[in-house]
Amino acid sequence: MHPSSAQIIDLYERHAQAWDRERGRSLFERTWLDRFQAVTGPGVSLLDLGCGSGEPIARHLIACGHRLTGVDSAPSLIGLCRRRFPDHDWIVGDMRRLDLGARFDGIVAWDSFFHLTGDDQRAMFPLFRSHAAPGAALLFTSGPSDGEAIGRFQDEPLYHASLSPDAYRGLLADNGFEVLEHVAEDPDCGGHTVWLARRTQ
Repeated sequence: MHPSSAQIIDLYERHAQAWDRERGRSLFERTWLDRFQAVTGPGVSLLDLGCGSGEPIARHLIACGHRLTGVDSAPSLIGLCRRRFPDHDWIVGDMRRLDLGARFDGIVAWDSFFHLTGDDQRAMFPLFRSHAAPGAALLFTSGPSDGEAIGRFQDEPLYHASLSPDAYRGLLADNGFEVLEHVAEDPDCGGHTVWLARRTQ
């Protein structure tokens, strides 16, 4: 495990303004968000894990009529969300210790879950389940194969990890989720590897 895995929260907090400034607003994720909403149905409660500054994904989902609860470990990013979308719920918290006492009709972990170590990712699936209402949709991004990768942000190492596709399929099934779609390195979504699942049990 690379030492940078322990620095993710601090890195995003220290560079919150730069991240918000540089985060693309083109909504290249829209096709997947549309597929996600086709599962959730209109105007439902959604949980955005690693919501960042709320731009552009939370803004888009709010504009579509959903009720958002966003969770992020960086207080400065949650502060931006609260200023931009004061009528929704924004929580400073670590997704690895999630216990909101509520269930949601959809859960999004876009470009956030993959900053966790492999062991922490495995431990997230029961938390997904405990926060998912029956029939809820789950949308998340991962790497294309098992391993760790170190990117750069603001000239600092930025940790990413992934399990294998078979491991994700097994974890989803073990926690009552059915895989609806999975595309590795989707060329129509900036090369993201995307999973869309639904809670069936």
